[in-house]
Amino acid sequence: MQLQVCMGPGYQDQLWIDLGTGTVVATNPKGAWDLAFDSEPDGWHIWLNGSKLMTAWNIGAVDITQPTDTAGMHDARRIDAPSGHPDSTAFGNAWGSGDVFVVDLGFSAFGLPLGLRKVRPDAVDADACTFTVANLDGSNMRQVVVPKDPTCGHTYFTFTNDAVVAIEPPLGTWDIVLTQYTHQFYVPYLPYIVSGVLTDPRHTRVARIPSADFDQVVLGDTLYHPFEPWRNTIGYDWKDYDFDIGAYTVFPQQVYLIEDTDGRHFKLHFLDFYGAGGQVGCPSFAVEEL
Repeated sequence: MQLQVCMGPGYQDQLWIDLGTGTVVATNPKGAWDLAFDSEPDGWHIWLNGSKLMTAWNIGAVDITQPTDTAGMHDARRIDAPSGHPDSTAFGNAWGSGDVFVVDLGFSAFGLPLGLRKVRPDAVDADACTFTVANLDGSNMRQVVVPKDPTCGHTYFTFTNDAVVAIEPPLGTWDIVLTQYTHQFYVPYLPYIVSGVLTDPRHTRVARIPSADFDQVVLGDTLYHPFEPWRNTIGYDWKDYDFDIGAYTVFPQQVYLIEDTDGRHFKLHFLDFYGAGGQVGCPSFAVEEL
């Protein structure tokens, strides 16, 4: 089966895809949310919307109602690890510590800065996450309660109207999400937005074969290329930008083995990053159940 999906102008959409049916089960603008909260009863992690290059800066247990100077934020800000490792988030486990974070809301799909908020994680339990929000000058302080949604892996929140928003489809209905996200480059040292594929490694496992004939790949190849516990095992580097020709090229020899929540196994590789009309951000890929 061969599929093609498009992220839209400015890579503005996130597309949630079920490999078993070959369908996009949900689509949302990437700017529709700011924070994601772990929905598991014992979950406490807070995730930034990396598709907007969001960052967070821990300024300690200060009075959230007082104005905050952003001097030093550029060097001290943090992103969530692109791997999705739960011990490498910008917020960490700050619940109940009194620590306040200056959160940069990042950029719109067309490069416009979206501003700053201050956030203090107050309490988390099996049912909800409670935190305090204020503007940078300390005004408009309010407490927000986000009920956990046990039908999804994460519950999503937007500062636009302090609302919970429906983003991630229910558990078991999707395997991969095509989206932009923040990757940390080291030469030079730079957090940068890339376009690629992420998974929820708690429910979907991926193994990467760096170079293979897609038609010859079988399930037994996982013996030599084991599943990895990272959300960006597929990631963005199945393609590269060629500055000589001014276009993206893909690497079809990179093959991915995917195990979904039902225990079904698929192989996948990418064929192109352009639509029929030449529009960028429209990857086509082949997927086959093993």
